[in-house]
Amino acid sequence: MRKLASIILFLAILSNSFGQSKNSPLQISHLTGDFYVYKTFHDYKGTLISANALYLVTDKGVVLFDAPWDQTQFQPLLDTIKARHNKDVIMCFATHSHDDRAGGLGFYRQKEIKTYTIKATDKILKKKDQNRAEFVIPNDTIFTVGQHTFQVYYPGKGHAPDNIVVWFDKEKVLYGGCFIKSAEAKDLGYLGDADVKEWEESIKKVQSKFMNPQYIITGHDDWKDITSLKHTLHLVQEYNAGKISTKK
Repeated sequence: MRKLASIILFLAILSNSFGQSKNSPLQISHLTGDFYVYKTFHDYKGTLISANALYLVTDKGVVLFDAPWDQTQFQPLLDTIKARHNKDVIMCFATHSHDDRAGGLGFYRQKEIKTYTIKATDKILKKKDQNRAEFVIPNDTIFTVGQHTFQVYYPGKGHAPDNIVVWFDKEKVLYGGCFIKSAEAKDLGYLGDADVKEWEESIKKVQSKFMNPQYIITGHDDWKDITSLKHTLHLVQEYNAGKISTKK
């Protein structure tokens, strides 16, 4: 009976870790191979908004690309990854300085996870007296972690002055963060730190440098439509032509 009770308890823990619904504060979807997209939520001016991020499972450990927007999910994400993959998170990259990307740098650094940003992001965080990454990397850097290689690239200003993208050439996965809008987006969203004029050229740089992506992960909303990069360019061009406005 004691053994049966232990099995039931173990299954209950698994159910709690992996059982997800549309109301779960942390939602994880398998993308392809060793790639997983996770979604968290944040109340922004009275509206609950989702934020997408990515993690990669390697032989050496798990690499996070952006932290949860919901601070209550910093530790649950680590716990869920450990339970699901039996691996620890070893690296975390923030794709720009906003809270939905860099908000977890201090927490994960305290956990002795290696944290990374480019110099522009570090400069912004320092000016705002916010938690910074342990490591500052060049704007175009290639990493090899275990069996995977990826490129961190700064294309120029766009949604933010410091937004970077991440490219996985073998799998043709482009992680865009907030630099790329969802294909369902009707406007460019928050532009408080944006440079929409330069954004157009930055998008074109990404298109020419990282061709034929099979997957494109956007910062918010639905990410499954890979026309999102073209759609973002269209929204930017329409905005610059004065044909659309955006949210304040």
